[in-house]
Amino acid sequence: MKKFIFIIIIGLIILILGYNYIYQDHRNIEKENPAFIIDAKILAEQFEIDPATSEKKYLNQTLEVKGVVTAVNENTITLNNKVFCQFSEVISGLKVDNIVKIKGRFIGYDDLLEEIKLDQCHIIK
Repeated sequence: MKKFIFIIIIGLIILILGYNYIYQDHRNIEKENPAFIIDAKILAEQFEIDPATSEKKYLNQTLEVKGVVTAVNENTITLNNKVFCQFSEVISGLKVDNIVKIKGRFIGYDDLLEEIKLDQCHIIK
């Protein structure tokens, strides 16, 4: 009987730990400290030289990127024609040729378009 109770208690502990691991809180990129602070030109050069190594280095990391706005849409902007930034809200007040700092999470590199993709972006003032 004691073994049965012990197994049930261990099982419950494992279930609770598993549940907490699976259903973690989402990251708040806006409040996180950036893992890397870098200029958009330098970031693009790193991906031109060695995309595989650069992608491993930055994947799922918070980046602070400074660059020139080259395209603006409702909730996306492009910096230096290479860094694609997706915002969760509609952005306004940005124009082409503005210099901005963006903080976002690196989600991958698009080989076809040769673009660096960031999501959950926020403008740093």
